[in-house]
Amino acid sequence: MMGLNQSRQRAQRGVYTNAKTAFALLLSLAPTALVAQDAGKPAFTSHRVTQSIAMLEPADTNGNVGVFFGDEAVLLIDSHYERNVEALVAEVAELTDLPISFAVNTHIHPDHIGGNARLASYGVTLVAHDSVRLRMLKELRIPRRGGITLPQPAEAARPVITYSEALSFHLNDEEVRVFLAPPAHTDGDSFVHFVDSDVLHLGDVFRTNMYPIIDQFNGGSFLGMIAAMQIAIDMAGPDTKVIPGHGGEVSDRAGMIEVHAMLSLLRDRVQTAIESGASLDEIAAMNLSQDIDGRWGSVPSWTFTDLLPTIESELRAQR
Repeated sequence: MMGLNQSRQRAQRGVYTNAKTAFALLLSLAPTALVAQDAGKPAFTSHRVTQSIAMLEPADTNGNVGVFFGDEAVLLIDSHYERNVEALVAEVAELTDLPISFAVNTHIHPDHIGGNARLASYGVTLVAHDSVRLRMLKELRIPRRGGITLPQPAEAARPVITYSEALSFHLNDEEVRVFLAPPAHTDGDSFVHFVDSDVLHLGDVFRTNMYPIIDQFNGGSFLGMIAAMQIAIDMAGPDTKVIPGHGGEVSDRAGMIEVHAMLSLLRDRVQTAIESGASLDEIAAMNLSQDIDGRWGSVPSWTFTDLLPTIESELRAQR
């Protein structure tokens, strides 16, 4: 793997330098309003997690990108949107002189695979779970606003390396283990464990800023998310750092326990309502999340109202 990277690094280093220059030129030619907006708020804010790992938080809050770098290679976790790839490359260039060699997609959603084709044009090797590639062979559907259909991703966006259960990278004197979580946000969620650095990237299974999105169109499960979060908690120690799929700060074991507690609370409240004989409409009228909406309900496009039917249907199916 190291030999492959060395040959690619020499060929790509100039490409990435040019990409950084091109991005600056693009900004200089953009409309005044856009330049002013970008000048006031960069596309990404970089949060250093360890000496060799960073989290890039997008200004639009969509899909935190993980960056792992060292003497041998650079590995990204997720690729954000195509429109911000040049800005992403520029941020990586602030961390390391090496080009990006690999990008691992944590799941199928556009804010996590949207930059794939552009990164592939730079020679980046795309990696994901088998189901992510399979779902790219047709148009995409996501759950927000009752279900949105999106065009099939370009062929160039498809991962060229996929796995069924787990795979490991051995780079920069570290093992990076990528493995399949239980069906949670989707049925193809990858957890990424930087073993020696004691860092986890959990993709959208772990959000610190909102209620969880359960994508039933793509095999997601609310009860599976509780199980997946428990797996991550059990892996973590007191010093573990955790990169969320969405949220503005690097988190930790306590942050995961907080999310797990919220999920469990909602499960238990809905279960109690079902056992009382209430219908879905009657449960919705109970305002079961009222006391925690201030913490978790700040994203208007996905609230407890959107989440409740999924919880209710899964719990009824278990009876």
